[in-house]
Amino acid sequence: MSDTIETYTSPGMKNATLIYVLYLLGFIVPVIAIVGLVFAYMSRGKADNATESHYTFQIRTFWIALIASVIAGILIFVGIGLLLIFAVYIWALVRCVKGIINSSRHDPITDPNTYLF
Repeated sequence: MSDTIETYTSPGMKNATLIYVLYLLGFIVPVIAIVGLVFAYMSRGKADNATESHYTFQIRTFWIALIASVIAGILIFVGIGLLLIFAVYIWALVRCVKGIINSSRHDPITDPNTYLF
């Protein structure tokens, strides 16, 4: 069972799992999450419906987390921003873990357009 880098970069569930892992690594080095976003955009439209649901979910996760983080960053001056940044991190973490679990089972994301989990 030899997995090559092409296996993980070609559209499919392994690629979707890789993107979730890149998002999680993005908590430590934010630029890595952008690499995951690029992979998701490049792979979208080239996979089966189950995998497509993951790509949509991943793209939405990135953009919603980014917008919410910017708003939370602005609200730091009001005092509630740190709490909101923590909430955004937890939200993104839960979405990534849910995605990894579903992709490892080869299950689609039930509602990839949701704002929740």
